[in-house]
Amino acid sequence: HEHSFGEWTVTTEPTCTEKGVETRTCECGESETREIPALGHDYVNGECSRCDDVKEAHFVDVPVGEFYFDPVEWAVENDITTGMTETTFGPTLDCNRAQAVTFLWRAAGSPEPTSTDNPFVDVTQEAFFYNAVLWAAENGITTGIDDTHFDPYGDCNRAQVVTFLWRAADEPTSEVEVSFTDVVEGAFYYDAMLWAVENGITTGTSETTFAPLEICNRAQVVTFLYRIHAE
Repeated sequence: HEHSFGEWTVTTEPTCTEKGVETRTCECGESETREIPALGHDYVNGECSRCDDVKEAHFVDVPVGEFYFDPVEWAVENDITTGMTETTFGPTLDCNRAQAVTFLWRAAGSPEPTSTDNPFVDVTQEAFFYNAVLWAAENGITTGIDDTHFDPYGDCNRAQVVTFLWRAADEPTSEVEVSFTDVVEGAFYYDAMLWAVENGITTGTSETTFAPLEICNRAQVVTFLYRIHAE
């Protein structure tokens, strides 16, 4: 006779690594089963939210559970960073302007600059950041600290970083309102800051402060990029 099965019922819950089973039963008492695929790990900053599994980090100085764990892993997998050494990333080291622009350039796919015109006397052709800076200059992402200097080894503050990111995104407008007491409307980074807040790239350093002059470390810059490109 034709069976009249009821609803599927989970009889064995799947786990991250093991398949589960669900069953349905006919009015006549006969039943059938089918497999439920394993769930797979749900990693958040290296820790699985469903079990006690943890990912193996690329770098010894990027601990599981830190807010920047996922961003750094993403940056490694996408050739945005190779770290300071094979085993260290240097997350708390100040990020200089050369590093910030290079991270940004690599996140954009490492495009070749279309011009070899280099306006900056402090950016040599042998430097690891040469193509990144030329690309950033020709795309209006940076104008340097003056007409002839980029200042590659100068520390990059929060205002500069969000401005680089905003310009790379083609300077979108934002309608969000902020209550930061340390931000002056009309500052060079003001529109960039609004865009970054509106898009969840940063929430400021507190409810009332953005800290535009605070130096960004390497972990923070990579995290900003991750929030734009990966989340």
